[in-house]
Amino acid sequence: MDIKKLKETALGGVLNNPVFVLVLGMCPTIGMSTNVTNALGLGLATAFVLVFSNVFISLLRKVIPDKVRLPSYIIIIATFVTIVQLFLAKFLPSLNSSIGRFIPLIVVNCIILGRAEAFASKNPVGYAALDGVSMGLGFTVALVILGAVRMLLIAAGFAVFGTAAGGFITLGLLMALFNFLLNIFRNRRKAALLKGGDVL
Repeated sequence: MDIKKLKETALGGVLNNPVFVLVLGMCPTIGMSTNVTNALGLGLATAFVLVFSNVFISLLRKVIPDKVRLPSYIIIIATFVTIVQLFLAKFLPSLNSSIGRFIPLIVVNCIILGRAEAFASKNPVGYAALDGVSMGLGFTVALVILGAVRMLLIAAGFAVFGTAAGGFITLGLLMALFNFLLNIFRNRRKAALLKGGDVL
């Protein structure tokens, strides 16, 4: 087992956060981050699809013909999106009414297609599953943080933060803060490696 690759994969959702670093999935990020409940619901739904689509694409990576790999990925992803839709409609109808219109968009979410093409199709199933968990949790946490901040600002009387424009402003500020802290972490990690140690 490659410990370095395992560590990098596990930290992928932080060091390459889908929202704050890669800036992917902006439509659902802005649309469903007006409150924590919607943000958490959509984040977990996306994470579920990401983990299981990564696993199946990795399992089938050697048998899917290169010419039809993208349509094949979309079929696999759409299958798990359908499972999420049916689950929400059956067991969480109130949440489904709030985020249901964004669930079908998971099929073409840049995060999921990107991880399928860049990672799951090139790595064994264990790494693919870990990548899905890491990136899925990274996306979920980013959405929840954005939703919590916007909720607080809206409750404080700043109604503009309930709009798309307010969402982009909040996202931009959080993105700047996240990348500032991430750069500090990376610099400390680099310094530790030069001294023969490691930070994480």
